[in-house]
Amino acid sequence: MTVEIHEMKKEEIPQVYYLMKELAVFEHYIDSFAITEETILRDAFKTVPPKFHCLVATIDNTVKGILVYYFLPYTAQNCPDIYMKELYIDKSARGYHLGTQLMNALKEIGRNHGCNMIKWTCASWNRKAQEFYKKQGGQENHDWLNYQLSL
Repeated sequence: MTVEIHEMKKEEIPQVYYLMKELAVFEHYIDSFAITEETILRDAFKTVPPKFHCLVATIDNTVKGILVYYFLPYTAQNCPDIYMKELYIDKSARGYHLGTQLMNALKEIGRNHGCNMIKWTCASWNRKAQEFYKKQGGQENHDWLNYQLSL
């Protein structure tokens, strides 16, 4: 079994798209899921700078995990942060520590780009994810509340 962590390649878009849809089902927003393979291609590869980046974890050249992120270039600390938007591991590949490997790769990317921190949100009902993030060194931020405004 060969495990590899790398930035998504164009030819991996169909597999990444599949996992994005699986995550939408898992997190109960599949009814509003509007991403297509074409939007992934456009937003990750054709837009300058890219709207998002995606790390993938492969097992024997098959994508089994994704970590979608983007940079927050303007912060009060005058250095960028990374926002982790999605982290998902295919059910068949859980237990292989792919999530940890993806998080470690993201930490390295952050350090290489002079980032101050990685930020993300987690569903309040997703206890397994919360436990995982704490094991990775993540700390719950009680200073800020999440708000949203539909347009």
